[in-house]
Amino acid sequence: QVQLVESGGGLVQAGDSLRLSCAASGRTFSDTAMGWFRQAPGREREFVAGIDRSGGTFYADSVKGRFTLSRDNTKKTVSLQMNNLTPDDTAVYFCAQTPRVAFFATFAYLADPKTYRTWGQGTQVTVSS
Repeated sequence: QVQLVESGGGLVQAGDSLRLSCAASGRTFSDTAMGWFRQAPGREREFVAGIDRSGGTFYADSVKGRFTLSRDNTKKTVSLQMNNLTPDDTAVYFCAQTPRVAFFATFAYLADPKTYRTWGQGTQVTVSS
């Protein structure tokens, strides 16, 4: 059974940086796409970033230019580098993994929560002003 474990959340000040990591267990990783979503109190879960099998990345407009997503297939991990954080980034961040997918994905595919089969428990990111 595949499990995803997020780490790296915490409390920071506006303008600071954080690096979230997600470690996957299970035999398949390189043939799946990965994504990050976040959910703030009282709000729906929203797409943050996704990476397909080719390493192509996709970002929500709200984080484009500030967040960078990468993957390491050898270590079965994805990392989300978050720079210049603002209070609007405060949320629980969830890592998610698709089933086996094609090599290239689209933004629409990775931004849809229904695409993903496995979800992590989430890690809290709090940004104070």
